[in-house]
Amino acid sequence: MRNDEQLIYMPTNGRKRRAFVFAGIPAGIVLALTLVFALVGSAGAATARSAVAPSNTAPTTISGTPTQGQVLTATTGSWNGTTPITYTYRWQRCDSSGGSCANISGATAATYTLGSPDVGNTLRIAVTATNADGAKTSTSVPSAVIAAVAATTTTATATATTTTTTGTTSTTSTTAGCTTSGGTVPIADVTSPAHLSIDQFQVSPSPVTYGTRALTARFHVSACGGSVQGALVYVTAVPYGMFTIPGEAVTGADGWASLNFTAHAGFPVSPHQQLLVMFVRARKLGEDILGGVSARRLVSFKVTRG
Repeated sequence: MRNDEQLIYMPTNGRKRRAFVFAGIPAGIVLALTLVFALVGSAGAATARSAVAPSNTAPTTISGTPTQGQVLTATTGSWNGTTPITYTYRWQRCDSSGGSCANISGATAATYTLGSPDVGNTLRIAVTATNADGAKTSTSVPSAVIAAVAATTTTATATATTTTTTGTTSTTSTTAGCTTSGGTVPIADVTSPAHLSIDQFQVSPSPVTYGTRALTARFHVSACGGSVQGALVYVTAVPYGMFTIPGEAVTGADGWASLNFTAHAGFPVSPHQQLLVMFVRARKLGEDILGGVSARRLVSFKVTRG
């Protein structure tokens, strides 16, 4: 190199390399050019470091009434990653237990109107987040079993008995498998075609944390417009191995049953667990556990690191 030549070094991944050789340029200008190249290199490195593919921090959920003709709405959930992030939707139809799921043709919007093929099944939504650095999909837990729309004409046989005593008339009627309607409904008064419904659930402590070693879950069973007393409720965490499986509990006059769980070493199931999913079944003693007036559904509770 001649005496009048000066070097400019470009920083690359923490190293300097010879980039340019200038002759006859004042040292001040050379220094300024060196600083410009350094800033450009640092900006490029910073941009590369900030590029992050989407990652889900809160799962997608479904809201709406699970009845034929009603509209279900999906949320995207919460995501981290380099913006902008775009979202696509895919509705899936599952069996009554939340398994054997398959995509529904053409159902790719954030909302979905329930039709006759959905009755007796459950639905879930798969949301895919995409940015320039990759794509990730979050899938919700299945909905409740989709119910048929209420009939506009009477399809169940109704019987009425009228008794007249000293000028007083009383009428008793039985419809659609419900001997009793409203208030407290004894399980013995619920027969097919009526069905039980697991319509409310709670957990304590809430939210469940990675350090939770014992919890209580409560489930409400209804039918015939009231709270069912005497239904048998079975619950297990999914996947198996996270918590003990208590025996069936019986609903009280308010329709609620409580079950206590103790954590196994398998909980949390991963360092990224966000939901505790439970399979719940309500049935009538003496009937087929998968038939009669029985009901089944999957529910989920939020899990945090604590």
